[in-house]
Amino acid sequence: MKLTVDERWDLIDKISKKTVKFGEYRHTLKDAIAEITVKPLTGIPIAIAVLYGFWAFFGAFAGFFTDGFFVKIFDGHWLPWLQEVWPTASDGWIHYIFVGDPAADNCFEAFGMLTSGLFVAIGVVLPAIIAFYLFLIILEDSGYMPRLAVLIDTVLHKIGLHGFAIVPMILSLGCNVPAVTATRTLETKKQRFMMMTLLAIFIPCGAQLGIMLEVIPRYVGFVMLYLLMGYFIFGFILNKIIPGKSPEMLLDVPPYQKPMARNVGRKLWTRTKSFFTTAIPFVLLGVVIVNVLYLAGIIDRLANALEPLLSGWFGVPKETVGPLIAAFLRKDLAVAQLSAIEMTTYQLVTSVVLVSLYFPCVATFAMIIKEGREGGWKGVAQVLFGNLTTLAAVVFLYGGLLHFVWIILGVA
Repeated sequence: MKLTVDERWDLIDKISKKTVKFGEYRHTLKDAIAEITVKPLTGIPIAIAVLYGFWAFFGAFAGFFTDGFFVKIFDGHWLPWLQEVWPTASDGWIHYIFVGDPAADNCFEAFGMLTSGLFVAIGVVLPAIIAFYLFLIILEDSGYMPRLAVLIDTVLHKIGLHGFAIVPMILSLGCNVPAVTATRTLETKKQRFMMMTLLAIFIPCGAQLGIMLEVIPRYVGFVMLYLLMGYFIFGFILNKIIPGKSPEMLLDVPPYQKPMARNVGRKLWTRTKSFFTTAIPFVLLGVVIVNVLYLAGIIDRLANALEPLLSGWFGVPKETVGPLIAAFLRKDLAVAQLSAIEMTTYQLVTSVVLVSLYFPCVATFAMIIKEGREGGWKGVAQVLFGNLTTLAAVVFLYGGLLHFVWIILGVA
């Protein structure tokens, strides 16, 4: 059915009379909260408080379930049962791959597929993932995220991005894979490339954060601060050397609303279930591959070959080769492996930073390639070359810089 212009206006009038209510505007408490959370003078302190609350909830929720339940279940019942029913004399190498060290008294240090693999995935990472996504969904559904984008817009413009970049930034704290997809909200190729590169290198995922809270709880803040500084330093450099534009942002800020429990539950399940289908298999596979490489002696040969670089430039033991290989599959698994290597505190912190800066996990890497396919093979080649070149420069320079800092402070 075709309508004339006058008929269209008549139809609009009829619809508006039935749907639009006219009356005197009253400034409500919700309006006042909406205003103070978007103005820089009041909005920035509130944003800092919200992000601190985010972090506090994340640590408390994950710690409550990991230390309160899963550690007792895995170390008190699961590991002793496996060690009792699985003999070590007849099938030593199979036992090493699936159960790990027969003398271990906890799953974190056993490093078998059925011990450390399951404990890391279920006992440590899963509570952290649930805590992260639950808080993020509440922020999204309440309408706070657009206000955070407005507040951070000026800061991100300094490195060629804008407020919309806060969405993939925060998403990547849960998982880098959906965060790479979320870079589609950015307008230009330059911004998308910068965002994919920066989040893959400098933003640890929720799973990695959960393990970091277990391994180096007192130094997580320092590691995050160091990575955040690197994010802005290398973002500024990339903005200067990559050609392209960074347009201004036009954003419609919606009113606040109460999150609906049904929607929160549905979104939480949708985001969490991918962890079961993609992350857990990669963690278990990573444990098997690293254990096989250890048994074949390949890890030892690589460690000896790379010792001058690892010990001389980065200041970490050569044994960190194994975790760095595992980091390509899962970075949370790699951080868990680091806890089993004997080293000083500063070496452990440096190793965790290196794992964060190191090659993005295979799932993130595949997603980056997929996003580059929009430009054909040339686009894939440009994205790969750009990402790998940036990665190599960041790991070598920024990783070495941390060792230099420890030397100046007299701890290395």
